[in-house]
Amino acid sequence: MGEIVVLRHGQTEWSRDGRHTGITDLPLLPEGERQAQGVRRTLAGRTFVEVRVSPRQRARRTAELAGLRETAVDQDLVEIDYGGYEGLTTDHISADLGREWSVWRDGTVPGDSPGETLAAVGERVDRVLDRARPLLPDGDVALVAHGHVLRVLTARWLNLPPEAGALFALPAGSFGVLGHEHRRPVLTAWAQH
Repeated sequence: MGEIVVLRHGQTEWSRDGRHTGITDLPLLPEGERQAQGVRRTLAGRTFVEVRVSPRQRARRTAELAGLRETAVDQDLVEIDYGGYEGLTTDHISADLGREWSVWRDGTVPGDSPGETLAAVGERVDRVLDRARPLLPDGDVALVAHGHVLRVLTARWLNLPPEAGALFALPAGSFGVLGHEHRRPVLTAWAQH
């Protein structure tokens, strides 16, 4: 049985600075390119039957530099739409609210630019998993995308609610492996570089 490799894109200016990057399409920094190249050797021994990538350039470039041949661009792998919180740091949002804010507890900004709920992200990644599962008897599937969406996807793989993505920190340029043990979904590796 194959495994699902979830690869977060390499570092961008905004990921380096802790700014929430949903719909903004930023390129990799030189450090992000080095991170993507750094996982190439580790992933080279796997047989990927499918490589699905987010349409954002930072994810597509990461896949390319990691030696993964993209087989599908998947809109369901885009990062959370942060709405009015796009480009802001958690500290900035918390200061504006006068209390500690967390996307995992509080969601995205209310009002005119509401962004996306974690429940909606959970529905998106459930579709990605539904497309990946039937392929696993033939080999591995790579999903190249963004930090928060991949954390929600990991939670859903483990049959947890989307908010449980808070438990799975995934630094820029790192990857995790979702597999099975006794036919149960498990994490077989996490935050590898």
